[in-house]
Amino acid sequence: MRAVILAGGKGTRLLPYTTTIPKPLVPVGDMAIMEIVVHQLSRCGFNHITVAVNHQAQLIRAYFEDGKRWGITIDYSMEDKPLGTMGPLRLIDDLPEHFLVMNGDVLTDINYADFYQSHIDSGSIGTVAIYKRDVKIDFGVLGFGGEKNLISEFVEKPVEHFCVSMGVYAFSREIMKYIPEAKPFGFDDLMLKLIAEKQDIRAHPFTGYWLDIGRPEDYDRANNEFEEIIDRLLPPKPKSK
Repeated sequence: MRAVILAGGKGTRLLPYTTTIPKPLVPVGDMAIMEIVVHQLSRCGFNHITVAVNHQAQLIRAYFEDGKRWGITIDYSMEDKPLGTMGPLRLIDDLPEHFLVMNGDVLTDINYADFYQSHIDSGSIGTVAIYKRDVKIDFGVLGFGGEKNLISEFVEKPVEHFCVSMGVYAFSREIMKYIPEAKPFGFDDLMLKLIAEKQDIRAHPFTGYWLDIGRPEDYDRANNEFEEIIDRLLPPKPKSK
């Protein structure tokens, strides 16, 4: 069971926390964000992780080394230049028939093994874990129209509902032919290309815990909630009888 962790970004949205260390190594509680992910993948039966690195790669490699501490094999794929979120996959030439891809800054209690298996069972080219996110608009919203711009609708601070990508994907190797070599190519580019070509790409709705550590307010929330969520992210192993 193979997973690719995308850890090459500069983490500019998380400044100033990422001034001196890469985002995957920013601590949540007493653990680095990506360390929690590595623990989870190992517990779910994944035995090989490839970390796609670029910015401050040497710090990530020094921290995780070969993965022996977590009972998992970790190796690294280095970008010479930024390739976006999906472009780095083209640098990894030994990907198996099915593999997991995820961002290195995601906190979730999704069962990665079940998600991976559901993708395999579906027969699709790719599966995207999605989460319902409510976004509050902090303004009164007006609707108007016609030549006189007559106001016809008013809603005070409405809440919009969206289904967003969790940054967790399962792909079949066939996906690689839709990702160009040696050029930046993002998840958005890939989705638009697959949709345009009517490929079998599926959503996997998830209703558990999920937090993308992308902004300072999200990072602060993760630390404030850490004591409450750590047992969900890493349930204690049952004591042997």
